[in-house]
Amino acid sequence: MSDTYDLVVIGSGPGGYIASIRAAQLGMKVACVERYATYGGTCLNVGCIPSKAMLESSERFAAASHDFAQHGVEIGSVGLNLERMLARKKEVVDASAAGVAYLFKKNKIDGFHGHATIKDVNTVSIAGDDGKTSELSTKRILIATGSKPIQLSGIALDKEYIVDSTGALEFQAVPEHLVVIGAGVIGLELGSVWARLGAKVTVVEYMHEIFGARMDEELMRTARKIFEKQGIEFVFKARVTGASVKDGKVTTTYEQDGKEHTIESDRLLVGVGRKPYTDKLGLENIGLETNKWGFIPVDAHYETAVKGVYAIGDVIPGPMLAHLAEHEGVACVERINGIAGHVNYDAIPDVVYTHPEIATVGKTETQLKEGGVAFKVGKFPFRANGRARALGDMDGFVKILAHEKTDRILGAHIIGPRAGDLIAELAVAVEFGASAEDIARSSHAHPTLAEAVKEAALAVDGRTLNL
Repeated sequence: MSDTYDLVVIGSGPGGYIASIRAAQLGMKVACVERYATYGGTCLNVGCIPSKAMLESSERFAAASHDFAQHGVEIGSVGLNLERMLARKKEVVDASAAGVAYLFKKNKIDGFHGHATIKDVNTVSIAGDDGKTSELSTKRILIATGSKPIQLSGIALDKEYIVDSTGALEFQAVPEHLVVIGAGVIGLELGSVWARLGAKVTVVEYMHEIFGARMDEELMRTARKIFEKQGIEFVFKARVTGASVKDGKVTTTYEQDGKEHTIESDRLLVGVGRKPYTDKLGLENIGLETNKWGFIPVDAHYETAVKGVYAIGDVIPGPMLAHLAEHEGVACVERINGIAGHVNYDAIPDVVYTHPEIATVGKTETQLKEGGVAFKVGKFPFRANGRARALGDMDGFVKILAHEKTDRILGAHIIGPRAGDLIAELAVAVEFGASAEDIARSSHAHPTLAEAVKEAALAVDGRTLNL
């Protein structure tokens, strides 16, 4: 093509499409290349959005089956229409994808579908599904291709009985027994979906606790106990060595305490994490190397070792979070345009959409202790919150960690109803360098779940009012 773009973005996931929009707002001529037929990347099409749709639907099914009666709502027997539930999930995804396409049109962004390969620092080649190849001329390139599921050695996915996270969103029937490899976010969210819908769920984890080392230890222990009460079984310190399918059953083999064990199930979900998606991007054509884990190193401006080539999101070192990719995308294109774009990595929230939800921001107690930072802890349980009691959803707590001398909020950890929404207040507090006193002296509407955040802030100074 004869026109030269100011920026070609490879990947239309949350990082890529948001970066494209912000670049267009700043007056840049932008093209965005998406490998698949719809925009939105993994998150929108087979990750964040469809999984949340299924989590919401399955939670409502579980509530109707077990919880409505205590509210005086009698509905008789509850039936599951899985076909309709899956159809609704697709409707949510389709509407979201259409929304991205609309935003591209609104912001005059040229969208292309096909596999992008970097030919040189000023040329991106696109191989379409129709076999045709085209080229885009550009001044700069932004790699925002995201990540893909990690595959375990010795376990071959067949997309029917042994699946990754994408396949676990497409089961056409509720498995009688689902085994999940990995007690991380992916495994527990998707395991929760099928457990609510009636499956027996067994989670096999290599580490000694759920979520590994990424979260507050007290929060992890509390979450595990709640999940166990919900019927999810855990096998810890177990190394999976293989899996095979015979007569419609999956046999998973693992080692634990020096002994070999097997477990039989109807389906097996491999949910051990994700890795950067940099396959066949042509990085070698421009001499751009990844590190030993496959990530692309960048500087403070998200520029790679090759001038004019940038990268954001899951392909660079750091947490793999859709909203972080968005934040980095905006900061990257703003810096390209001379604006002081900024990402405070201590203020990036992390949410697990199980029930109850789990949300964190900033440092954990372990991290602060290892760093020699003196801190105070304020904690408040949802069982003492009037709104949580009215909801009948009282498991969990809010915990705030503040500097011992300055009272500045260093971290916050929530497990409980709508934790993913409640963490926003504390993320803003961390971003602005607020103190626990700032939260404690701010009025919170009554009765709301947010009052638990205020009470936790009060607890930092030992002066809770409702406990």
